[in-house]
Amino acid sequence: MADSNEMTINLVVLGKTQTGKSAAGNSLLGSADFESRLCPSSVTTRCSLGRSARVSGLIRRNGRESALRVRVLDTPSYPHSALSKQQVRDTVRAALAQHFGEQGLHLALLVLRADLPLCPDENRDTVQLIQELLGPTWKDFTAVLLTHADKAGEAGYSEETYLQSASSTLLSLLSSVQHKYIFLDNHNSIIREERNNILRKLLNFIQRNNYQVLLKHSKE
Repeated sequence: MADSNEMTINLVVLGKTQTGKSAAGNSLLGSADFESRLCPSSVTTRCSLGRSARVSGLIRRNGRESALRVRVLDTPSYPHSALSKQQVRDTVRAALAQHFGEQGLHLALLVLRADLPLCPDENRDTVQLIQELLGPTWKDFTAVLLTHADKAGEAGYSEETYLQSASSTLLSLLSSVQHKYIFLDNHNSIIREERNNILRKLLNFIQRNNYQVLLKHSKE
């Protein structure tokens, strides 16, 4: 928290190659901090921290409107086309300690594509990595971002009918994270109100956690 009238939320995006992870980070920031493009190999090879400008009109504290700042840590994908699981894990773990060690992490966002089925093996690998990074309470601090939701919409699915038709693997994952999920279109840019709605949902997830954080260094 920068001052009594400003709140900062710290987020990390995790997921497979070409899920729209970096693009999702850009949408949350309202900027183009992270490189995002179609590529036959993994684009992101190191962690990068992006910071939003002040966002007004979303939160009130002690009866007063407060400004919001968003910090997003973009990470290499896993599985990765050039990095081993250990390299990805060690890189992300070091970046989490460097950037969020003082204030802590509010939410990890697991990015999945809404237009592709989630299979058990790939889900197992990703969840195992998150568990190793966040520890035994990972479910309380993880939400799912379902990107490319516009493609699911073009195929005739609403959010309700999509979930009714979703794989048992996805439904089980959503249940394990207490149904903290958000559908996100993958346009090059999202309108301000759409971004604000997403931020409101994230703030609601954080509030449900009583604003607790993970990975914060204890001061001796």
